Amino acid sequence: MVVLAFVLATSLAMVHLFAGRLLFLDSIPRSRWLSFGSGISVAYIFVHLLPELAQGQRILDQVDGPLMAAVESHVWLIALSGLVVFYGIERAAKCARPAGTQDATGSGSDPKVFWLHIGSFAAYNVVIGYLLLHRAEDGIGNMLLFWFAMLLHFMVNDFGLREHHRLDYTHFGRWVLGLAVVGGWLLGVAFELSEPMVAVLLAFIGGGVVLNVMKEELPEERDSSFVFFAGGAAAYALVLLSI
Repeated sequence: MVVLAFVLATSLAMVHLFAGRLLFLDSIPRSRWLSFGSGISVAYIFVHLLPELAQGQRILDQVDGPLMAAVESHVWLIALSGLVVFYGIERAAKCARPAGTQDATGSGSDPKVFWLHIGSFAAYNVVIGYLLLHRAEDGIGNMLLFWFAMLLHFMVNDFGLREHHRLDYTHFGRWVLGLAVVGGWLLGVAFELSEPMVAVLLAFIGGGVVLNVMKEELPEERDSSFVFFAGGAAAYALVLLSI
């Protein structure tokens, strides 16, 4: 399982390193395959991960402490926080470089915002790399379902980050994000987190995935394909429900 998880984590890293060579994805109207992949990612969250978060809620209910006792639906609040955090980061990046503009060097954004963006997605990728190994505890099938959804999700993220940061992303950002996934796998080999902490990570990532997919699909200038988005969501939902 550990070796297979490493192979899958490496393949996720390769998305960041080489997705820029898939020139057919970089087009307006938006590539139908990006919309299809976005639909698959969202289907995984709503059909597979959210029901699992309900189990995570039961785990968190057993954790003693004043903070846990003060709020209900902890896991859903954590998922909401993941969505809010990544929305804030996205807004910071957009405000730093208005759509359709580029600086003289072609870098695309302020260095501080670039590292904020890349740092947050690196942490995101570390968590996903860790959770990839954790998924193996529920069987190879569960791990592969998670991997496939994240593979396409990484492709969508890579497209958005490349568009925001241009040469900065090509020269530095993609390497940081690729190494972050493998680093998450290494952390998974070295450390085993408690069930409540894994539930927290799953919830946070769930909220982040929903935001990162929808912020790529919804803007009008993307001219995304609803048919392919809905088709990807429906197809993967059927796969998940049939297992």
